[in-house]
Amino acid sequence: MKKISRILISRTDNLGDVVLTFPMIGILKKYYPQLQIYFLGKTYTKDLIELNTNLRGFLNYDEISSIPEEKAVEELKSYGFDAIVHVFPRKDIAVLAKKAKIRYRIGTSHRWYHWFTCNKLVHFSRKKSDLHEAQLNIKLLKPLKIKEIPPVEELHKYYGLKKPALSEEEKKVVYYDKVLDIDSFIDKDKINLVLHPKSNGSAGEWGLENFGNLLEILPENRYKVFLTGTKSEGELLKDFSSLYADKLTDVTGIFNLKQFIYFLSVTDGIVASSTGPLHIAAALGKFAVGLYSPERPVFPQRWAPIGKNAFYIVNNSCNVDEHDNCVSTIPAERVYEVIKDNFK
Repeated sequence: MKKISRILISRTDNLGDVVLTFPMIGILKKYYPQLQIYFLGKTYTKDLIELNTNLRGFLNYDEISSIPEEKAVEELKSYGFDAIVHVFPRKDIAVLAKKAKIRYRIGTSHRWYHWFTCNKLVHFSRKKSDLHEAQLNIKLLKPLKIKEIPPVEELHKYYGLKKPALSEEEKKVVYYDKVLDIDSFIDKDKINLVLHPKSNGSAGEWGLENFGNLLEILPENRYKVFLTGTKSEGELLKDFSSLYADKLTDVTGIFNLKQFIYFLSVTDGIVASSTGPLHIAAALGKFAVGLYSPERPVFPQRWAPIGKNAFYIVNNSCNVDEHDNCVSTIPAERVYEVIKDNFK
């Protein structure tokens, strides 16, 4: 293989998936310190991707996919990429990369279209593997002579994620017709804990009843609790928020992504199912508790949060054939014990 100086990592799916691709990028930098690494992602993940200190630049998939193929090919050519890694396979991107004559086109052999668009195939199955998603991503680096796959507990060293540096203006949000600074939400005398109940369909949810039970257990004199989610999720959580208005601060729908990442960085921890916010908080080094089903392939062995203070809880005794959602069978008391032990 000839020397490469510029590479494109293609991952055009969700926030959590993007976060779990960051260790792969850190490993690339470890072996090729001078390598210029670019990331092809969606518009809504841009603010997260641009916080990765190991990246040289961001390419917007939404823009590239909206222009004629001929122009898209020329766009890719203009960067002079020596290689592309299709972490999240897309036929259209695989075709563009081949037409752009990127020298090394790396993809999994488990996508039929990679057999005629990629010239470096890696043979493994994500669904059947016991490796973590972040480790599976690293396996795609094998054609680049990288065979090291660090244990899960060491992967956080390779994130390269920095805390957003917001200006005073960028920290301002509208909260019930008032303009407030994000920092003003934080109670420095309490543990600031985020509850993120919804998953936008990306994972089994713990359920509002369980989150309510946890709120009843958490000592109000020790914890300031925040309810987070998108604007549309906030509408779904309106009744829950009203029911527990004296126990939580509802900040659903008030942040853009960069503000939300900053907010997570100034809070102390989060409780959520396998969602983007959970993985972002873990990557920031925050206390992060993920709630999981024992069912493959959504089990924690594949999708657990990775971080110095990241944990997961799973009810291994739950029969997945008898329950539609094993996540909901995790008792609130068990979650509280993990929280309490961490903040002794």
